Amino acid sequence: MSTLFQANTINGMKLANRFMRSATWEGMAADDGSCTPGLKELYVQLAQGGVGLIITSHTYVRRDGMGSPRQLGLSDDTFIPGLREMTDAVHRHNGRVAVELSHAGILSNPKVTGLTPVVLSKVDGYAGSEGSVMTTEDIQAMIEAFAQAARRAKEAGFDAIQIHGAHGFLINQFLSPAFNKRTDAYGGSIANRTRAVLEILVKMRSHVGRDYPILIKMNSEDVIEGGLTVDDSLQEALMLERAGIDAIELSGGTVVTGDHCRKDIDSDEKEAYWRKAAKVFKEKLTVPLILVGGIRSLPLAEKLYAEGYADYFSMSRPFIREPGLVARWAAGDLRKATCVSDNLCRGPLMAGGGIYCVVEKQLEEKK
Repeated sequence: MSTLFQANTINGMKLANRFMRSATWEGMAADDGSCTPGLKELYVQLAQGGVGLIITSHTYVRRDGMGSPRQLGLSDDTFIPGLREMTDAVHRHNGRVAVELSHAGILSNPKVTGLTPVVLSKVDGYAGSEGSVMTTEDIQAMIEAFAQAARRAKEAGFDAIQIHGAHGFLINQFLSPAFNKRTDAYGGSIANRTRAVLEILVKMRSHVGRDYPILIKMNSEDVIEGGLTVDDSLQEALMLERAGIDAIELSGGTVVTGDHCRKDIDSDEKEAYWRKAAKVFKEKLTVPLILVGGIRSLPLAEKLYAEGYADYFSMSRPFIREPGLVARWAAGDLRKATCVSDNLCRGPLMAGGGIYCVVEKQLEEKK
């Protein structure tokens, strides 16, 4: 059997294989951010389908940080019981599930929240551009919000936490010079831009302990003018490693440009499109590296693992069409993921109907 199907651990969290479901905004939470039966069932399907670690969609730590409607929330204790039902259901099917904690910052949508966005710096052209610039005290309050959400996540039965530090959201805004124009202790140098996420990590540890897995999803590069480069991102990753992060999921691009979610992945060369950066990171880091972005075939994932590009492989869109993809591969059916990377799944999502594979639905309707 492939080495990718061997059991392993991340800071004591036992995983059945080296495949993860990358955080995907499903648009299936209730309007108030609570977990719905449909969302619980989706995660159960992924657990049944053999995914080693399921990572939830970006989950807001404060309501003013919502970036999209029907987004999962963990901003107060009232969310804990519903999420506990979901994690219990996943565990009954021998799955593991992590929550991705997020704040959208300048990407927060005031039409959704009804609140004034808080922004790190004034940068024109984004949804929350007219928001209130955060003071040092505001930043400390945000750090505490992430830490309290971490506490709630552990109480809700999640197996791990992932900090959302990619795709243009608030933590990425701290790290990226394209968004971070501050001149205080949280802006300017790489060390200053990394300060907030390091303080979040320390504060989270004070609530969940050292033996509870905390991961981060971060950009290798922003692919925007003046944005984060691979060299800077690597330095920030090394700081996180020294501070005790347990694993890093490496992505890139932003939701504004769409580079984080490329179309037409129809060849091995187009797959794993952040692999070059991953190789650079893997040569310097000792913590586990999770690679996401266009992975569609088991043989390529095996090759990248053997050649030292990554320790784990994370997918998003393939599981929208095939929640049982990992189980299929494990059973010996090695066909590529059937996802055609057309991004049509965003259509029903943006229309408020929740995410699903349009191609698969059309095929079912023809039967």
